[in-house]
Amino acid sequence: MSNETSKPDSNIKSTIEVATGLIKAIPVYQDAIQPSAQQIGKSLETITKTVNIALAPIKALVWGYEQIEQFITKRVSEKLKNVPPENIVTPSPQVAGPAVEALRYIGHDEELRELFANLLAASMDTETLHKAHPSYVEIIKNLSSDEASLLKVFLDNNNIYPIIDLSKEVNEKPNGRTLIYAKYSHLYKIANIKRLDLLPSYLDNLCRLGILETPSYLTLTAENTYEPLEDDEIWNDVKEIAKSSNQTVVFDRGVVRVTTYGKQFIENVIKEKE
Repeated sequence: MSNETSKPDSNIKSTIEVATGLIKAIPVYQDAIQPSAQQIGKSLETITKTVNIALAPIKALVWGYEQIEQFITKRVSEKLKNVPPENIVTPSPQVAGPAVEALRYIGHDEELRELFANLLAASMDTETLHKAHPSYVEIIKNLSSDEASLLKVFLDNNNIYPIIDLSKEVNEKPNGRTLIYAKYSHLYKIANIKRLDLLPSYLDNLCRLGILETPSYLTLTAENTYEPLEDDEIWNDVKEIAKSSNQTVVFDRGVVRVTTYGKQFIENVIKEKE
């Protein structure tokens, strides 16, 4: 009996000793990591200060109501100067409300705020207010300055342009292609954009927004339309490497053009009101 009762006592004693040992060890462990924790704390403090400094200018960039009111009064009035006073009406809240709110965060960008001024002007003219679609506000909010500038290229009657995709094809495997570059064009030569390397992604975004499209079934037939793109010197190295690797450079021809929705957007938002 005594042997049986001693075992639980022994187990309890062992458990207590282990627990006591752990408790005693914890302060030592904390002391061991304390310098690292302090260092991490200092690093986080430094990062926090840096982030605060980096974000500080944002406060100045966010427009208040007075700035928005001053801008709208001045720029929209200028855009409506040739409109008869009797044709100027209160804009739809569906357009004006979101546009004014968006100007709080986009007002610092000259290119984009002009688009909002054009949209508001169109929504206040009885001749064009029915064309000022509420969705245009969201379109502008999803544009970069470069993309707004790029859309000016499509203002003229020639609203379709050639593009090419460049692929490499292994000669022994005709179906084995690797895409090297998509949506290459010479639009950068006529568009006033800052990041030429981002032009393909700009086109992707404008297609995503429904402003542009690249129908796979369309190509242009006019002579010497695609040759300047395919013979561009930027492909020289690619062609040489492909040749030395027993590969062939393949160009797939296509077009980028304005959609019906895009034409209305460009006409009422990108184009300056006459």
